[in-house]
Amino acid sequence: MRGILAGVVQVGFWAFLFLGTLPYMKKLNTLGTVQYEDKFDPLTLTKTVNDYDNSLLILLIGIIGLVAILFFAIFLMTNLEAVVNVQEKVKKGGKAPTFREDLKSLINNRFHITLLTLPAIGVFLVNILPILFMICIAFTNYDEDHQPPTFLFTWVGLENFKTLFTNSQTVTFGYAFIRILLWTLIWALLATFTTYYGGIFLAKFINDRRTHCKKLWRSLFVVTIAIPQFVTLLLVGKMFGDYGIVNSICAKIGLTHFLQEIGLVGAGLSYIPFLSKPGWVHVMVVLINIWVGVPFQMLSATGILLNIPNDQLEAARIDGASEHQIFWKIIMPYVYFITGPSLITTIIANINNFNVIYLLTSDYVTTNMAYANSNAKEPDLLITWLFNLTNNYSNYKMASVIGICVFVISAVLTLVSFSRMIADNREEDFQ
Repeated sequence: MRGILAGVVQVGFWAFLFLGTLPYMKKLNTLGTVQYEDKFDPLTLTKTVNDYDNSLLILLIGIIGLVAILFFAIFLMTNLEAVVNVQEKVKKGGKAPTFREDLKSLINNRFHITLLTLPAIGVFLVNILPILFMICIAFTNYDEDHQPPTFLFTWVGLENFKTLFTNSQTVTFGYAFIRILLWTLIWALLATFTTYYGGIFLAKFINDRRTHCKKLWRSLFVVTIAIPQFVTLLLVGKMFGDYGIVNSICAKIGLTHFLQEIGLVGAGLSYIPFLSKPGWVHVMVVLINIWVGVPFQMLSATGILLNIPNDQLEAARIDGASEHQIFWKIIMPYVYFITGPSLITTIIANINNFNVIYLLTSDYVTTNMAYANSNAKEPDLLITWLFNLTNNYSNYKMASVIGICVFVISAVLTLVSFSRMIADNREEDFQ
């Protein structure tokens, strides 16, 4: 039965290879050479289309074919190893397992294989395959001038990576990339730690024994969570717009005029450019993110603070520790220990925080031509820049290069942070 199943898998693989993927894999080196052409016949009033190549399908199906070959090779080696193990067992006087015993082993000692097979296939289709496809796109000239199926695109090697770091009169990707990368990292740190400490301090104040009406205060802050975030951000973006309600109030109370006198607002402006000028917009998105993000962190911090062992706190008070010392020497180390992994994932999430930046700065117009030539804006993160390049300008090649950079940054931060956390195992300190 195992031999029959192995034979069926081999027949299916060769059929899939020769009938499905091999014609596309043969064209992977060029990604197609036959251009799309159509001819209209005025006599028959019909349009005929030639047998053209589609670079996108060639690349996608070609990658699937190469991965299928890799998996098939692993399958052959695994099957061969199993056969050799059975042969050695028989030589030593043992008995070869029956097919029924093989099936039982998939439920007993090899149940992890049975359990993880479907999730592994899903991870490959949803995560690994798109990543491989995106990486390959970064080495092509796939952009608005090379759109399949009408036009072909081809391999260009490392040309796109050179473009990303090039800064000239016509190509300004290098100028925009360095500045957007720095702002992305600064934003990730500010957005993470302002909401992190803000949520902890807020939870500490609400849970303090001297605070009255704890449920009321907690409910008031949680109300922001009940409203969908994108609705909140769009509304706040309109409120802080150039002619929004906040600017109207600032003009009536004289704040706009005062800021003009001290030089923070241009003399020719009749409003405070909260979300329309560099500097102002960077500060405002951080402040608005604090208002949106602190309630989430407050809820998680509340659960952690309520689970701190009271005997540790009472022992510290008996030893004469002040509330300040208890907070920074006992409470915060415990919170750091519990929230360490989530803090790392929050930093990575803020590197890819699309909603806050995009929804608040969707109406932003840059006056810096170096940014404009690269289809970027001052408040952009790498992820929003990538989105604009693909959605508005069809520059898939440069978007893929930027996507690789985001992936590398996120992966390095995650691996380094988790490895340090695992190496510094302090679980016994909090038992």
